[in-house]
Amino acid sequence: MNDTASDVTVALVHGAFADSSSWNGVIERLRADGVTATAISNPLRGLVEDSAYVASAMEQIPGRVLAVGHSYGGAVITNAASKAANVVGLVYVAAFAPDEGETLGEVEGGSTDSVLNSTLLQSQYPTARGTETEFRIDPTKFHDAFASDLSEAQAAVMADTQRPVSSLAFTQPSGPPAWRRLPAWSVVSKGDKAAGADVVRSMARRAKANITEVDGSHVVMVSKPQVVADVVRQAVATMER
Repeated sequence: MNDTASDVTVALVHGAFADSSSWNGVIERLRADGVTATAISNPLRGLVEDSAYVASAMEQIPGRVLAVGHSYGGAVITNAASKAANVVGLVYVAAFAPDEGETLGEVEGGSTDSVLNSTLLQSQYPTARGTETEFRIDPTKFHDAFASDLSEAQAAVMADTQRPVSSLAFTQPSGPPAWRRLPAWSVVSKGDKAAGADVVRSMARRAKANITEVDGSHVVMVSKPQVVADVVRQAVATMER
């Protein structure tokens, strides 16, 4: 990577049922190549709230930002980058790239590859707005639906440490998409049974993203961090041309 890349920071946003540690392997490889990267914690409290939080975090990063989102994190960066003026590109990793007015619940309902809805457990939690619903993945189904290319032991740890996501993540309509004005890249994992490879591929094509297809599960950034890091590096290099 050339020295001029120093003003581009890669901001990685995790998806539902996960946390920032899911980017560890990618960040290790980016750092080894001299690329500045930081993981932004996604609150998982709803698309509107999460996008506002992530946009604020990105705006506080000096210089230009390449936003990278996994799964639901893709929907978050799609909205957050429309608010944060320093974002110059988008990378979707097995991620949603919704258009204005779409909800992820409706999008998922149209997937023939996703089995996510059949794996979810729900519970209630109190908020200032009243009682709301959140979802988590049934630990007994986590490996097959979410992380089939990891070992059973790795998937079990991820299942036990997963973070529940508010139902508002799936029901709040998406706003004006940043991919309409920014260059985009997408990693499509052909074995993705969570977001659904068909939905991810279709959205990537609509966003006119540079697409890299790979054999892997929904958590391809964990199972194949080198592939994801390579795509991110390509995007950063493009920002410097």
